[in-house]
Amino acid sequence: MYTVELIRLIEKMNLENCTPDIDIKKIKITQPDVNRPALQLAGFFNHFDSERVQIIGHVEMAYLKQMDEEQRLNVLSRLMDFHVPCIVFSRNMEISDKLIRLATEKEVPLLRTSKTTSSIMAEIIRWLNVELAPRITIHGGLVDVYGEGILIMGESGIGKSEAALELIKRGHRLVADDAVEIKKVSDDTLIGSAPDITRHFIELRGIGIIDVKTLFGVESVKNTQSIDLVIKLEEWSKDKSYDRLGLEESYIEFLGNKVPCHSIPIRPGRNLAIICEAAAVNYRQKKMGYNAAQEFFNRVTNNLKKSEMQ
Repeated sequence: MYTVELIRLIEKMNLENCTPDIDIKKIKITQPDVNRPALQLAGFFNHFDSERVQIIGHVEMAYLKQMDEEQRLNVLSRLMDFHVPCIVFSRNMEISDKLIRLATEKEVPLLRTSKTTSSIMAEIIRWLNVELAPRITIHGGLVDVYGEGILIMGESGIGKSEAALELIKRGHRLVADDAVEIKKVSDDTLIGSAPDITRHFIELRGIGIIDVKTLFGVESVKNTQSIDLVIKLEEWSKDKSYDRLGLEESYIEFLGNKVPCHSIPIRPGRNLAIICEAAAVNYRQKKMGYNAAQEFFNRVTNNLKKSEMQ
């Protein structure tokens, strides 16, 4: 199970820590969703997911203000007894000293932000969904080509890094080389990135490690990119038949998500960078509703029908 340190959430969302005496470094978040404890403040704790970040908004605070201070502290104390990771107060709401002392005693951090409740909820959920997403690491390279994430796969030494380097020289951006960390952020989206240790580096056999960011500038690299298309490089074999039209789509599956995949046979003299560019543009055309292979098939079919009628 993946976790996120609470201190990272505080830094990312620029939250104010109102309980500095609590050691927040040991607190971890395990759930990407958040909770507004409306029913819990009313005393209903059935099906309460205490592992979620709790957010107090304008409505919850208005309800709490109807109580006297002792009752209000008792209600919040019962909520803290479930060891929630933190409580976030939106709109810079005032937090009493007694509540801060209670939270410090219960070791539940109280955080505050000037943002509205809905906006801070959306930002936290979006960020946690990415950070806590299921992930795998695969062997390959990821390049942003015309805005499409092209994942280049194949056996070691087949030319993945060389193809990525040529694409970079042609103005495209490197995301990862050799190892690609893939995160499933939704049922439709896979995000690829490089491990910290290899970010912006490419290994070229016979030369060694090169720093793409230093050699080609910051515009030649990118930290993350959605994975839209997979190109598998393989040794050309005269005994194998290859798709010549592209009418049937092939897919490869990562973490339950299917991604379109092309198998490209490698022979001396083939320009892999141009092939990757053409594949990216063709994929974009398909997304826009134009399929060149289908158009060619329709033309051939119509031409045969005309020949039969003559």
